[in-house]
Amino acid sequence: MTSQLTYLQFHLAFLVPIAMFLIATGFVSRSRLDGLSTVRSTGRHSYWVGVAIITVIALAYTTPWDNYLIARGVWRYGDGSTLATLGYAPIGEYLFILVQPWVTALWLAHLSLPATWPSVTRPIRSRIAAVVLAAGIGIGGLWLLGTAATFYLGAILAWAAPVLALQWAVGAPQLVARRRLVALGVAVPTLYLSIVDRIAIEYGIWILSPEYTTGIYVAGLPIEEGLFFLVTNLFVVQGLVLYGWVTDRWLAPDGERRSIPRLRSWTDREV
Repeated sequence: MTSQLTYLQFHLAFLVPIAMFLIATGFVSRSRLDGLSTVRSTGRHSYWVGVAIITVIALAYTTPWDNYLIARGVWRYGDGSTLATLGYAPIGEYLFILVQPWVTALWLAHLSLPATWPSVTRPIRSRIAAVVLAAGIGIGGLWLLGTAATFYLGAILAWAAPVLALQWAVGAPQLVARRRLVALGVAVPTLYLSIVDRIAIEYGIWILSPEYTTGIYVAGLPIEEGLFFLVTNLFVVQGLVLYGWVTDRWLAPDGERRSIPRLRSWTDREV
């Protein structure tokens, strides 16, 4: 299908508005702040500093992988849908990598973020089990790389496994304890980005290779694309939850605490 939207127009139509909406509703939520929770007091370690760090890591980690898959021909861009490229990827691709963590983080900020961190039993055992699971994901991904039709699927899993292994090694018990928060934080942006990705594919902004994909679709969306948004949003949400836990428990001076507001919203339960 001939492209009717450029990558820049895609950003203006779907990513900028949702980011502005989440910012606006975030201000509304903050006008209803209720109660005070205690966390350690160092102004350096704010939620948005964590978002910025994760965004930089996302760009550094995703850029080589993204460029390799484009060069391999896993996907391409419609005629006239891009303005300029850097390496093999168009500028719009880098903007997408930069914007997605902020969209996910803006959504996560609407939820009831942890005010306290529960004690856990057998933390070492749960971390080891989680790392073994991540290793299994990586091995499965490498195996899928051996077949053309599962190449993109395998590339996603093999690329995701090291990040999952690191996050789960650091804080699998805390992530399990906050599994409802993680699940809700991941599900909503994954659904939204999957829908707009489906629209972009329909308009031919980017075109997936039938050679390197399974041909399996869910509501018209290739399963590989849905999986990509699932794992990348999982990276962001888990990273922010763990950032809060690490800065609270390890980096702040002992005994030094401050009060911060806790959001009260329709999600204001122990998530």
